This record gives sequence, structure tokens and C-alpha cells, in this order.
Amino acid sequence: MSGTLNKVMLIGHTGDAVKMTYFDGGGCIGRFPLATNETYTNRTSGERVSNTEWHNIVVRNKGAEICEKYLKKGDKVYIEGRIKTRKWQDDQGNDRYSTEVQCTDFTFLTPRGEGEGGGMQQQSRPAAGSNLPAAPAAAQPETGDDDLPF
Repeated sequence: MSGTLNKVMLIGHTGDAVKMTYFDGGGCIGRFPLATNETYTNRTSGERVSNTEWHNIVVRNKGAEICEKYLKKGDKVYIEGRIKTRKWQDDQGNDRYSTEVQCTDFTFLTPRGEGEGGGMQQQSRPAAGSNLPAAPAAAQPETGDDDLPF
């Protein structure tokens, strides 16, 4: 295969409200943390182990405004996008790196009125500039169970 692929699909819970940044040209960016959990049974001790991975999500323009309006801390959301690593310098001039998921599509999975937020029930809202279809139905669990088989 001669091509490459940079694609991320996540289902997790928001760790905070969407933080917005607005620009002079009318564009905007929304940022929020997303937690994904892995739970398994330790083979040697037999105890349940749970690991949480945090992801920095970045949504642009209209998609960011929709996320700001409907996503609240604790809401469950499906995110599709690509990994992007940014290099920047801190106050002391040291090079720093941040890895983010540039969101191209998302689907709110928390039904209205549930959880801390009042998310929309399984409605897809593509991020601005996205030509991708809505999230596949397989990515939207029909049960309330968070234990995914993969």
C-alpha cells in the first residue's frame, strides 16, 4: 500500500465544557478533553483494573459552536478525526508538544436530559468543512453498556 491513513474514532465522556476561542476573521475553535476507559481483569490477581486515557479534542467553526451549545461535562460523544501534534515553546523557551484529535465528525450519544449535560440524542452534526458521512451505526452502542469488545 502506498498511501497513508490518519484516522481516529473515539467514544468517551467529556471531561469539561467546551472552551471557545474566536478569531478576527469570524472563525472559532472549540477545545475539550475526552476520557476513554479500558477495564479488564488482571490475570494474576483476578482483580478488575480500570485505565482512563485523556484525549484533547479540537473542533472548528460551526462544529465548535454546536459542541459549545449542546455538550456538557460528562456527556457521552462519538468523535471522528485525525491526530495532530503541535510544537510550541513555553515561557522558558523550551520546546513543548501537544497531541490533539482534530475532529471532523461527531455524534452526541447522551440522550437529552440525562447526565450532567443535556446532550442531543444520537444526532450527528458534522464539523464545519467536513464532507464525511455521519458516524456509522455500529459506533453507536444500543445498550447502556460501556464495555466494548475491542
